[in-house]
Parts: sequence; C-alpha cells; structure tokens
Amino acid sequence: MFTPFNLAAYAATDAQSRGRRHAEPSATTRGEFQRDRDRIIHSGAFRRLEYKTQVFVNHEGDLFRTRLTHSLEVAQIGRSIARVLGLNEDLVEAISLAHDLGHTPFGHAGQDALNACMKDYGGFEHNLQSLRVVDKLEQRYAEFDGLNLCFETREGILKHCSLENARQLGDVGERFLHKRQPTLEAQVANLADEIAYNNHDVDDGLRSGLITLTQLEQVELFASHLAQVREHYPQLSERRTIHETVRRMINTLVVDLIAHSQAAIRAAGVAHPDEVRAAPQLIGFSPALAAQNNALKQFLRKHLYKHYRVVRMTTKAARVVTELFDAFLATPALLPEEHQPHPQSDAPRVIADYIAGMTDRYAMREYRRLFTIEDVLI
Repeated sequence: MFTPFNLAAYAATDAQSRGRRHAEPSATTRGEFQRDRDRIIHSGAFRRLEYKTQVFVNHEGDLFRTRLTHSLEVAQIGRSIARVLGLNEDLVEAISLAHDLGHTPFGHAGQDALNACMKDYGGFEHNLQSLRVVDKLEQRYAEFDGLNLCFETREGILKHCSLENARQLGDVGERFLHKRQPTLEAQVANLADEIAYNNHDVDDGLRSGLITLTQLEQVELFASHLAQVREHYPQLSERRTIHETVRRMINTLVVDLIAHSQAAIRAAGVAHPDEVRAAPQLIGFSPALAAQNNALKQFLRKHLYKHYRVVRMTTKAARVVTELFDAFLATPALLPEEHQPHPQSDAPRVIADYIAGMTDRYAMREYRRLFTIEDVLI
C-alpha cells in the first residue's frame, strides 16, 4: 500500500481508513485519497463547475470566479495548511475539489429556489447533493454507481447535516448524531473554503464595481492590509493594489489559522485520528482574527450579496429554477429520455438531480426551449 511521507500521528492515513462502500483492490502507485482526488477531477460533475456561478452568473464576465476556479483555490489553500500541520494533503485536496459538486446553477439563489420547490419532498441542500453526486449520480464504473470514494473523503464533503438527514445516511451521518468531529483534514478543507470565498469575493466585487475601496476601508481586515500596500507601494495601480491587498489578507488568515490550530492540537494531546473525532474542533482562527474575518463576511453579505444588481440577477435565476421544476414535475415527458423518472422512482428527487446538475447557461437554454416560442423547434 502506498504511504505518504511526513504525516503527523493525528493525520488520516490509507491504512486507518474506514474504506470504500464497495471493496476494490488497492492501487499500487497511488494512495487511496489520491485515487479519490483523481476520480473527482475526472468526473462530469467536476467539469460542469466551470460554468456554475460563484457570485456572478457565468455570462457576466470571463474574469469572475466560477465554482471550478473557487474549488481549485480552496484546494491550494487547503494543501498549504495541511503540509505545515503534517496532515494528509491528498485527502484535503479531494474534499476541497468535491465540496461544491452538488451546487445548483446560479449559486445560492438556485439552491434556495430548488429547496423551496422540494419543501414537500425532503428539501434540497447542496452539501447533501455533493455527497449524492459522489455516492450515486456519477455513473462511470462498471461495478458500482457513484465514485466509490473513501469514507473519510465522503465524511469531509458532508460539512453540515440535520439530525433527520443524518439518521438516513448511515456511517457518514453518525458524527452528527454523536456530536463528534471529522478528521483534521476535513476541518482544514472547511476553513480553506471560507478563506477562499471571502477574499475572492472581495476581489470579484471590486472588479465588478459593486463594492468600492472606500467602502472596504471600513473593514479592519481589509483596511489594515490596504494601508500596508499603499505605504510600501504608493505608485501602484489600483488593480495591482487590490491583488496585493487580497493576497496579504489570505496569507494573514492562513498563518493565523496554522499557529492557532497547532496550539490547539498540542493542548488537546491528540495522537490518532480517532482522538481527533472525540476532541472539540481543533482547526480554527485566533479569536481576534476570527472576529475580523466575521466582520468581512458581514460586509460582503450586506454590500455585495444584497446589492440590487446581484438581487436582480438572483431573482431571475430563482424564477428559472422554479419554473423548470414546476414544468418538469407537471410533465415529466419534457425531460430528456435518460433523465425521466421511472415509475418506481422518486420523481421530484430525480427532477431536482437533473436541475442541480445543470450549468448556468444550460439552465437558461432549457428555460428558453420550454418557454420561448421562437425556440419551439430547437
């Protein structure tokens, strides 16, 4: 069995893994978590992330983040943290690359709309959908549905879960019922996600003109780094000033997280992944930086995510998702043949799977095909 080098005693390893849902021979040249990472990268759901919204709908500009570029940035930040902490980088990367596989088109607006459509049929949550994608919906292998990922990868994908849903998920839902933690690798991926989307939403928000440097100077985390950049590079262009500020913010958050987490791990005295599960959360920011990071999140929620131009687009997006769902539920024959529910299947869930798998542009194209008379022959 392939074994990564320089792992701490508390890191997840192939040898300690709880395994896959369907037994498979081990690979001779790759570790099991590396194999998971590779399967995720080769999946159709991963490729579709290129055309799924982060904040801005895909057609609004080529320079804005998508779910794919966001996932790559999460993986980069996660691996950097994992290496210093002696954790399993392959597992962190696999979780990071898979965490948004279940996201709907149009970001959180699409998810909220689909959840409302599914309120009488079990609801919809992109975190659960990501697990559903890797466990069932990807159909690539002869002997099983899904990607047949390791337990630890699946566990990390499921960042949060209601107790009702946890009871239906078997082994991967148990930690929510028993109030236990996932691996440190999963905890790192979760915080890397937060670092990535907060800071890169700042970058995209400034690029779009929806938020300004003047507004952000009221946010301590941004303002302190902006002041450093202006002091050292007073003649720097605004675009490069923004990039330099954002990269310094990311570095500050990563360095703080590593230092605070190292101290927490030492204090807990964990020496095995099972001890990690029984401990409180060990990966996190210092209280001071956590407060600054939270203030940045609140700023983005108020000034970017609720900006009238974003709300206009997300309102349109919600209408697209809702009307597609209603049309498919009323007339399943509108669905492509391979996506039509079978008589014994859960039709609303099958329809939700189909819509959740759409890219932004495909959802808009389907909407036009169904509701625009000019496209009646397409």
